[in-house]
Amino acid sequence: MNGVRGRLRALARGMLLAALIVPAGAARCGEPAAADAGQAIFQRGLVGSGEPLEAVHQDGVRLHGAAAACINCHRRSGLGSKEGNNTIPPITWRYLVHPRARTAEDLDIPYVPGMRTDREPYTEALLARAVRDGIDSEGKPLGNLMPRYALGDADMAALTGYLKRLDQRRPSGAADTVLHFATIITPDADPVKRAGMLDVLRHYFADKNAFPFGATPPLRSTRKMMFMVNRRWELHVWELKGPPDTWHEQLRQDLARQPVLAVVSGLGGRNWAPVHDFCEEEAVPCLFPNVEVPVETDHDFYSVYFSKGVLLESDLIAKRILDEAGARPAAKAVKTVWQVYRAGDNGERGAQALAAALKGRGFAVSNHALAPGDSVARALHRMPRDDVLVLWLRPPDIAALDHVPPVSDTVFMSGLLGGLDNTPLPPGWRGVTRIAYPFDLPEGRRVRVDYAFGWFTIRQIPMVAPQVQADTYLACGLLAETLSHLVDAFVREYLVERIQDMLERRILTGYYPRLTLAPGQRFASKGGYIVRFAGPDRMKLSADGGWTVP
Repeated sequence: MNGVRGRLRALARGMLLAALIVPAGAARCGEPAAADAGQAIFQRGLVGSGEPLEAVHQDGVRLHGAAAACINCHRRSGLGSKEGNNTIPPITWRYLVHPRARTAEDLDIPYVPGMRTDREPYTEALLARAVRDGIDSEGKPLGNLMPRYALGDADMAALTGYLKRLDQRRPSGAADTVLHFATIITPDADPVKRAGMLDVLRHYFADKNAFPFGATPPLRSTRKMMFMVNRRWELHVWELKGPPDTWHEQLRQDLARQPVLAVVSGLGGRNWAPVHDFCEEEAVPCLFPNVEVPVETDHDFYSVYFSKGVLLESDLIAKRILDEAGARPAAKAVKTVWQVYRAGDNGERGAQALAAALKGRGFAVSNHALAPGDSVARALHRMPRDDVLVLWLRPPDIAALDHVPPVSDTVFMSGLLGGLDNTPLPPGWRGVTRIAYPFDLPEGRRVRVDYAFGWFTIRQIPMVAPQVQADTYLACGLLAETLSHLVDAFVREYLVERIQDMLERRILTGYYPRLTLAPGQRFASKGGYIVRFAGPDRMKLSADGGWTVP
């Protein structure tokens, strides 16, 4: 378990481990309006007046504000979580007020780990007593890690109302016999990658539907076995058209025609932000889309990515440039960086991020944007050889360097844009060029990707974009594995939370050495390599240093 995840888990346990009554979430909200007071308490630890929520443990430790928010344990869904022997129970209204039952099979609510069956139901008054005084519905003390909250009547009513609203969610795309999913493709997406991604998705869904299905009653988990309703998977391809400012309305209409449980995979070009924003606004999980420049934010929830893509590459290059400059005598340190990219392409975003990282550290950055028809040779004309050159270019421009001798002894290039292992970098450039590589090395990932590649071969799927297709297959596998643990609790927020919880235990992680998503994190792979060409023929990629998390 990584350090961030461990600290968050420890904080959660220390705040509400034995809790049974206080809600959970995490959101981007403005100052709480009266109608959102319950949500603000639940998600942000703010009471109706805008003041921090106050709580205290039995041992006298005080919590306030975000540290006291219910979300830290009960999660955004309100359905709690389970880690090892520690269980956080669900606290949406129907789980609080259900009648006493002998087993989960006797209940008419979806099974989730930690649900209590053998206790008296809560009322609004009993809930208020539990929150304020730590006494459960049967008059017994709650666990000693459950804080006691200082909530007035108005705030308590707002919190209770929010717990009730958590049971009144939008249509989730789950019917009695079918689960609906979408994949989204932007108009400027690479057509070769599009074909490869859709080939994988359609074959995967066909495989999932290869067994007979029928309307079956929801079966519950017992101590020995877990069952779930068998449902067919249906894929809806939402292909966007026109300019980005029209995409939100197109997606709104698509979702209105057919609600979906989640968006799986997907393919973007230069601008994924409208899709990301739509998924956040409509509360639809967007699971691992294939995009070179994902949306960076510290407050969104529904969109998760395998990595930061080109933005991670810029971080890797910046760290290497700064480390090497710091290791040299001041008089010999390189202080100027030239960047070359096509105007309007994703390399421009990488160049902007790298410039921002270096300019504050005493570097001069010279950016050279190529307009349509401009040659790379022209951008490199008169570049001082002692400067660092960074290339944010696609394979056709990389191949065009065959007509230009290396103009610098220190060259970096984007692996994602330049073709990764199959980059057409000319032989004359391979001795001076290093590549930002946000994946595991080929020999390191071979076993992890062989299963997917073997499946492609059996299904006769042409490998036209191996990394995109492997990521698409991985996204489908993660979805299937997570759904098997949801049983029949098809709640969008719960789906994202279960992916977060389960991801670090995944063994087959494709191109990535390790994937983790702690609460609040959006990027599952955090690092990468700087690689160079090795061997007598300079054809093999070799790590120029260890795996780096910048």
